[in-house]
Amino acid sequence: MEEMEEELKCPVCGSFYREPIILPCSHNLCQACARNILVQTPESESPQSRRASGSGVSDYDYLDLDKMSLYSEADSGYGSYGGFASAPTTPCQKSPNGVRVFPPAMPPPPTHLSPALAPVPRNSCITCPQCHRSLILDDRGLRGFPKNRVLEGVIDRYQQSKAAALKCQLCEKAPKEATVMCEQCDVFYCDPCRLRCHPPRGPLAKHRLVPPAQGRVSRRLSPRKVSTCTDHELENHSMYCVQCKMPVCYQCLEEGKHSSHEVKALGAMWKLHKSQLSQALNGLSDRAKEAKEFLVQLRNMVQQIQENSVEFEACLVAQCDALIDALNRRKAQLLARVNKEHEHKLKVVRDQISHCTVKLRQTTGLMEYCLEVIKENDPSGFLQISDALIRRVHLTEDQWGKGTLTPRMTTDFDLSLDNSPLLQSIHQLDFVQMKASSPVPATPILQLEECCTHNNSATLSWKQPPLSPVPAEGYILELDDGSGGQFREVYVGKETMCTVDGLHFNSTYNARVKAFNKTGVSPYSKTLVLQTSEVAWFAFDPGSAHSDIIFSNDNLTVTCSSYDDRVVLGKTGFSKGVHYWELTIDRYDNHPDPAFGVARMDVMKDVMLGKDDKAWAMYVDNNRSWFMHNNSHTNRTEGGITKGATIGVLLDLNRKTLTFFINDEQQGPIAFENVEGLFFPAVSLNRNVQVTLHTGLPVPDFYSSRASIA
Repeated sequence: MEEMEEELKCPVCGSFYREPIILPCSHNLCQACARNILVQTPESESPQSRRASGSGVSDYDYLDLDKMSLYSEADSGYGSYGGFASAPTTPCQKSPNGVRVFPPAMPPPPTHLSPALAPVPRNSCITCPQCHRSLILDDRGLRGFPKNRVLEGVIDRYQQSKAAALKCQLCEKAPKEATVMCEQCDVFYCDPCRLRCHPPRGPLAKHRLVPPAQGRVSRRLSPRKVSTCTDHELENHSMYCVQCKMPVCYQCLEEGKHSSHEVKALGAMWKLHKSQLSQALNGLSDRAKEAKEFLVQLRNMVQQIQENSVEFEACLVAQCDALIDALNRRKAQLLARVNKEHEHKLKVVRDQISHCTVKLRQTTGLMEYCLEVIKENDPSGFLQISDALIRRVHLTEDQWGKGTLTPRMTTDFDLSLDNSPLLQSIHQLDFVQMKASSPVPATPILQLEECCTHNNSATLSWKQPPLSPVPAEGYILELDDGSGGQFREVYVGKETMCTVDGLHFNSTYNARVKAFNKTGVSPYSKTLVLQTSEVAWFAFDPGSAHSDIIFSNDNLTVTCSSYDDRVVLGKTGFSKGVHYWELTIDRYDNHPDPAFGVARMDVMKDVMLGKDDKAWAMYVDNNRSWFMHNNSHTNRTEGGITKGATIGVLLDLNRKTLTFFINDEQQGPIAFENVEGLFFPAVSLNRNVQVTLHTGLPVPDFYSSRASIA
């Protein structure tokens, strides 16, 4: 029974409920406590004004949550009403059971009525201290809430079951032991409170005062108060409204709001709900039984944990000692390999010394013999052996020239001890792999020797730590935006190597990887910093070019098999930075007008560059040039091209401009401005033109100086 005591106490005062009322949220409050936490709302929020405007249909109107300061930002405590300027906020206070409640907004006016009958301020609002739902009271005030007679009966039985002496109900601070009980007032008094509040004169002289023990018995034997209707206080509940889920009287059915609702007999619904509550309690009882068994299991686990801790510590020491022994054995093996390499180098060098010594002795002997032969004065005898000697000299010379004078072995030891995986594994000995309840993969290791960048692409490689006990189902590779921004996923899969294309040139990227399985993800690996190329190296792209384009010179030189203009794009796209490339005119027959510039990937390939809205170009003949975009021709400029001329294209995506050059001189003004997005170098030509692409070029000096001044 003592475990039930918290259910019988008011969340505001912390004492047993007195005259409890039921709020629409199904929580209970003492009637006096409910009056204490009332807050007056503005006239515009009253139920009458809501009904007049057609915005309310229920007896109790819940306030908008955005108009109530229900929680304190600091401690999530219950706060005061602060939704309107006319209702000044008041600090919240905490009740004895820890629930934060409103203090009275102002002292209640003096009245001789009981708390149940005293009028409440107009347009009052009440907030449940437990679920924090707020509602505005109607004209009935607190009388509109039904009284919880069942809870009163449970409290009476609970108090009667306690052997403690009955206390006075009117003492303000520490209640004294009661000496009498008034049967008419149904109140226990101590002697001072009886003399002060219940003097034996006037109408009170007729009241019957009995000892507290007798009063307890008479209270238990007194008939239960019959619950009356909240709308019709003189009528008892006789039926149950199924739709509203509440008892009603016959007058509610005839003229009240329940007249059109489905109703059932009060006794039948009472038995039905009792049966439903009993069934629900059976399930809750099973859960409580399981909880008790679980507590026993937890207490047994405490002892088991102590025993397992001692065993685990001994196992840990043994494992670390085994690792040290294994490291010493590996050290001996590595030293043996170093000694073997040492002996091998010495053997190779000594063999080469011996071979070279023998060869040098033979060469020196041949040289001395030839010198003596040269001293002979017999022409015929000399000529008989001179051809053979000349061949021997040349053959010997050739033998010395075939790497004979190059050391076969270096003095350096080409051995590098890779201890980083082992060191990282040692640093990761934090029992992550031993969590059997939630095993996640170990942190991947980036293999720095296999990670590299090329142009605007980056290749990264990683692996699981050696002897990792938890396998990984896949990996997640993340890169930032090249400007120190947030990381984003660029690869998710099972492979341990990935190449990321389409990065910005001359940018610094940060990369990291983590492993995952069904349980979760591992911590991130160490962050790797990658630097893309300052300038772009690229060739023409056969995959996206028109079929009439002819490629040569590793796709750096192009021409065409058709008399019509055909488009070819570069392999690399640009979306950031400043980029410059050149094209030389290898062949120029019959004065054609090739076009140079940039384009989107989906540009038309069978017309001159610049005819559609996907290309920005300059087309030029032997005398003059024009800029063209979306078939619009602008800025005719004198000066053409011939065989051997050089066309320069400068794409400045920082300033969003495109500029052209012919033979290192700017051709016309800035060709295009406000260019944004992803662009590919592009050329259109026919069979009368052949061009060669030159990339990896720095930005012209005069443009760099001009940009710095600007």
